[in-house]
Amino acid sequence: MMQVHDYTFLFVMGLVFAFLDAYGIGANDVANAFATSVGSGSITLLQALIIACFCEFGGAFLLGANTTDTIKGKIVDTALYSAQPELLMLTMVCALMGSSTWVLFASSRGWPVSTTHAIIGAITGAGIAAFGADSILWTEIGKIALSWIISPVASGVVCSIIFLITKYAILNHENSFRRGLNAIPIYFGLAITINIFYIIYKGVNNSDIKNQILVPVGIAFGAGAGVALWCFFFLRPFLRRRIEDNENLRWFHLFICPFVSKREKAPEMVAESGDIGAKGSKEANVDAADVEANSDLVKMEKEDNRNVVTRTWSKFVNRLLFGIRYDIHGEQNAQIESVHANAIKFDNDTEKLYSSLQVVTACFTSFAHGSNDVSNAIGPLATIFYVWENANVEIKKAPVPVWILVFGGVAIDLGLLTYGYKVMRTLGNKITYLSPTRGFSAELGTSVTILTCSKLGLPVSSTHCITGATTAIGLLSGGGFKSLNWRLLIGIFGGWVLTLPAAGITAGLVFAFAGRSPTIA
Repeated sequence: MMQVHDYTFLFVMGLVFAFLDAYGIGANDVANAFATSVGSGSITLLQALIIACFCEFGGAFLLGANTTDTIKGKIVDTALYSAQPELLMLTMVCALMGSSTWVLFASSRGWPVSTTHAIIGAITGAGIAAFGADSILWTEIGKIALSWIISPVASGVVCSIIFLITKYAILNHENSFRRGLNAIPIYFGLAITINIFYIIYKGVNNSDIKNQILVPVGIAFGAGAGVALWCFFFLRPFLRRRIEDNENLRWFHLFICPFVSKREKAPEMVAESGDIGAKGSKEANVDAADVEANSDLVKMEKEDNRNVVTRTWSKFVNRLLFGIRYDIHGEQNAQIESVHANAIKFDNDTEKLYSSLQVVTACFTSFAHGSNDVSNAIGPLATIFYVWENANVEIKKAPVPVWILVFGGVAIDLGLLTYGYKVMRTLGNKITYLSPTRGFSAELGTSVTILTCSKLGLPVSSTHCITGATTAIGLLSGGGFKSLNWRLLIGIFGGWVLTLPAAGITAGLVFAFAGRSPTIA
């Protein structure tokens, strides 16, 4: 009979593979949250990485426990493990091994796969290997599978509504810039309201219906209205003076803009871009970090008199920062340029207005992702830890320890910083043409979908959500089906199909090997 703190080696292995799985989530899924922002040119890859470090961790820490409960206790029938709790530990370790192996492999190839698919498939495969198909709670699996279908459709619908309103109310008009200026405070207020509501709604007492609805709604709308008013009196004139009047304003003038006297015009750019999309951003603004990295490499090759230690250190630093300095727009080809050419281009100044808004929606999408997908790694780890601490399988009654949420959030951040560029390169601008208005619509639609499902405890795939939103944007961009890179989309769909069986078979084989191996008498 298992005793408390027996099988410590399984707990340690769980820590290792949970870290690798969360690292893979950062490298694969977090790229989904920022691909549209970087692809549209609203922010640089370095800025996206810095923002994501805080937002992903915040989402994982504040809202990650809801979907973690689903992953750790609603896929396999834990009652079957009551006689041998250590087998549940082994099942979850094997699941983490199967999931992390597939996710890291897919990330190395630049394939945006569903880490939710991976962990659920892996737990299912390990559970079947342990006690057969009857050990799986297929009703719960069916609910989760239904969410995989609903999430891209729902995300696409919400995104379409936002983009169509923006397109016909603002972008299609001759005075689109003025209309956009007036709409910016409304959009900011709406985005803040939605996200504040979900954060507060998560923490209220569900037994008190009045507080459950009225308190979050009141606080969220109050915060949203306050932000909208601030944007109207400060952000709106700042954007007008900086974009339309081309005044040389610095970022800190945003907070005192009404009191800043008229300033001289900013110096003209050396090159002007006809659009604010990824290609134009690449041509007009060369990333300073890339120039510095290339300069360092050239100097390192020319200065033969440098000692071995210095050269080795320089190579190490350049390799360590490679994921931060990488230019995800550098691999355009004729097919991608043809897809972009089919999309309607809107007024460049109006698009620039939405760059600031897209930074906010990117933060919310990243926050939503952290709240949902951290469960894919720490759900099994929470199960392993509970069994190790209590020597029983009553995990449904146990809260998720705070340190496990922190552990998952840190691993996700590291995965994004060092390896996220590969998947971001795929999703950044290769599916369809992205501009700030398009990226903003996709991100807001995605964050609303993910946060809703996270509150309901449905571990939806952020990959499905952002892909569904991006596909909807492509269909509405003016060129119809020609505005989408169908070859890439088919490849992405193929990766989704492979994910569940690949992770499940790997986890099942590992469990079969470990669980049925001879033991030393």
